[in-house]
Amino acid sequence: MALTGRFAILVALGAVPLVLLGDSAVAAWGVVAGWVALCALLAAVDVWLAASPRALSLTRELPVRVRLGESVESRLLVGNQGGRMLRAVVRDAWQPSAGASTTRQRVRVPSGERRALALTLTPTRRGERRAEQVTVRALGPLGLAARQAVLAAPGRLRVLPPFLARKHVPSRLARLRELDGRTAVMIRGQGTEFDSLREYVRGDDVRSVDWRATARAGTALPTLMVRTWRPERDRRIVIVVDSSRTSAARIGDEPRLDTAIEASLLLSVIADRAGDRVDLLAFDRRVRARVHGASGAELLGREVDALASVHPELIEMDWRAVPGQVRALTTQRALVVLLTSLDSIGAAQGLLSVLGQLTAAHTVLVASVTDPEIAEAARHLDDRAAVYRAAAAERALLDTARLGEAVRRLGAHVVTRTPAALPPAVTDAYLDLKAAGRL
Repeated sequence: MALTGRFAILVALGAVPLVLLGDSAVAAWGVVAGWVALCALLAAVDVWLAASPRALSLTRELPVRVRLGESVESRLLVGNQGGRMLRAVVRDAWQPSAGASTTRQRVRVPSGERRALALTLTPTRRGERRAEQVTVRALGPLGLAARQAVLAAPGRLRVLPPFLARKHVPSRLARLRELDGRTAVMIRGQGTEFDSLREYVRGDDVRSVDWRATARAGTALPTLMVRTWRPERDRRIVIVVDSSRTSAARIGDEPRLDTAIEASLLLSVIADRAGDRVDLLAFDRRVRARVHGASGAELLGREVDALASVHPELIEMDWRAVPGQVRALTTQRALVVLLTSLDSIGAAQGLLSVLGQLTAAHTVLVASVTDPEIAEAARHLDDRAAVYRAAAAERALLDTARLGEAVRRLGAHVVTRTPAALPPAVTDAYLDLKAAGRL
């Protein structure tokens, strides 16, 4: 049983006799006692006339998945299987991060009928957003009291990464088509796969002339034949996303891990279109997500589904286990992309200790997001406090530069950019390596 605000107002009206009969306190208190008893009787009758909330059937309708930042509608179907009219307040208990537009809704359901309650959800975090129970408060006809029950109505909504970097896909596909020779631009040079022979035209690289093919032409006027090349295909790309404590740092308006996810998704789409095989691993001290052996539309679908529930773990990264994890995915030479942080010398010691082992067997690309506020702080020298902040910022920038140089000396490639620029920069680095035949 639950009492409403209307009941409290009704009881408060019993204070009127105390004011009007101030000289006769005993009589006034007698009237008040009688009034309270009458209110209690009315509330009991109201509860008895209210519909039973346990006679309800609840059915939930909502999409299975939604991208972060988008909105979906959740519909709760309330069926009244009792014999009385249901006048109720329904509280749908979604997690706060589900972004429900409201938590309480009023509904009237005649006996034997069903009504739908619509709720807009705009999630603010990735992963599983859940609703387990619904609280129903069935009011009596007088609105003084109500019956209340908590009913099971489980709901699940999987919030996927937003993949905002997909806006870069058309421009990178255009560059990929240029590398593939499907446009007027033809890439020629050593390190790519031989494609075909054709006659020499002005502007061709003389190093691409095939003298044996020219001699075999056997024409009266010698015609130079040149080789054309296309980028290597069917190479292995292994993306390792660092999900340890350093990925929890917020840069801009998102965690470092979310930027790494955006970069991995964009690279996966372009590499798959280029004919390469992509594997993905989110790892700290154990595997948080793993996608292996997928291609085409299945690849992106499995990656966003696997990465949706990956969140930063407040533990150190076990870099010693990374070479073994890469070997478990492929024994061939591959491009290994490590999406981690390069802003702390102490945190990067583990990476540096195994980087030589990785570069001996694979081409390695280390990508890290940088904080644009640090570079901005290093330029301001307005007062004493600003000078100290600038000195700290300069030290941070120097540490990042030193780490990048150490990674290069160990044979790996380095990409450091701001959150918005990192995903396309990582994909551009992949395309550069592919064009140079270094995969």
